[in-house]
Amino acid sequence: MSFPGARVPAAFLVLLFLAPVSAPAAVHEYRLDNGLKLIVKEDRRAPVACVQLWYKVGSSYEREGITGISHVLEHMMFQGTEKNPDNAFSRTVSRVGGRENAFTGRDYTAYYQLLERSRLPVGIALEADRMRNLILEEEAFATELEVVKEERRWRVEDSPVSYAYETGLSLAFRHSPYHHPVIGWMDDLDAMRIDDVRLWYRRWYAPNNAVLVVVGDVEPGEVLALAREHFGAFEALEPLPAVRSGVLEQQGRRRAVVKRPAQVPYLFLFYKAPSLPSAVRDAAVPYWEPYALEVLAGLLTGGESARLRSRLVRGQQVAASVSAGYNILARLPMLFSFSGTPARGRSVAELEEALQQEIQELRTELAGEDELRRVKAQAEASRWYELDSFYYQALVIGLLESVGLSWQVQEEYVERIREVTAEQVREVARKYLQDDVLTVVELEPLPLEAGAGRQRAAPEGGRHAR
Repeated sequence: MSFPGARVPAAFLVLLFLAPVSAPAAVHEYRLDNGLKLIVKEDRRAPVACVQLWYKVGSSYEREGITGISHVLEHMMFQGTEKNPDNAFSRTVSRVGGRENAFTGRDYTAYYQLLERSRLPVGIALEADRMRNLILEEEAFATELEVVKEERRWRVEDSPVSYAYETGLSLAFRHSPYHHPVIGWMDDLDAMRIDDVRLWYRRWYAPNNAVLVVVGDVEPGEVLALAREHFGAFEALEPLPAVRSGVLEQQGRRRAVVKRPAQVPYLFLFYKAPSLPSAVRDAAVPYWEPYALEVLAGLLTGGESARLRSRLVRGQQVAASVSAGYNILARLPMLFSFSGTPARGRSVAELEEALQQEIQELRTELAGEDELRRVKAQAEASRWYELDSFYYQALVIGLLESVGLSWQVQEEYVERIREVTAEQVREVARKYLQDDVLTVVELEPLPLEAGAGRQRAAPEGGRHAR
């Protein structure tokens, strides 16, 4: 299962954000009296409907002591209600020929179903039932918590690169809610109690903190009637307190060396940078800057002809692999990152120096027109991939709404990318790729014989993603 809140390659983000410019936007938006937002997008190409319910809560809403609780609750959401006990949710969806799953990110937790269109009432009824009627039992919680802890060992602690990445984010985000990993710290998971999860469920899983997205061969009026029938009786919660905003301020380079059993070294460079939602809220950040950062990432890592692979892998042969990334859709200020592993016989220091030379060129010289045309052409071409997937169309809408943007923002994305100039790309490189906001993390390999090198199987029962 995908993990939308995780480090995402720039090329994927280009794909993620694209929407048809000329195609008719058959999108309908409603809000129930209890605050539930409903967005319906008609797509009649196949008799299928994708239902996604997004809750505006993820790891960035958590505090020390209960980190990972949003993800744990996601696992518990499949346990059952009085009306649909003992995993009846998944069995019912399977019985009607559908598919379902869920994922948790820093800014959201989302649940989805893909159904034949006549089964839409079943899917919406199930989703509404578990919004307020979930049974949270001690025994089931204990089982799922062990699944989550094993998932953490498998995904992070036995993965030296993931461990170094987590270390880097916690160092870069000392004073931001993004300090916490989505899956949580192990100490907090060890200490978590079922009452913590019950309180989290009651506090955040309410209609006025959710967005229901339905994409497919559906009648908007029918979907609205179903939403009113199944969600309309739920009461809205009291307004929730604002979550502390992240800050970009950093006074000097930070550096960490992570020593783990591994086969090869690895390097991360993290620069603080604004996301699109944070730029919208901050009048001091021009609206075009996140789009210029997107183009900058495309110049560096958008395919085989992009700078990093053509220059550092095939040209200088200083890197075995190298990439750059930028998450434009984070709710709070995020990072512009570089990562890679040195080529055989080359050192991490040499790779870091080569990356700094590339960054210096970005800060001093204008990108070529051919490079800009390539990045913009990739953006336009990629939009059709999104249209092939009902799931993906719903994902973009839900993601935008969950981080504080409107689904309509997608309609201007391609035009915004087209408007980015070489001067703007150089300006954001000068402004944000600075040493004072840089965090460097190096993975220093320890011998595999020293004890790690463990090959742990994927945790059983952990099919729901973090």
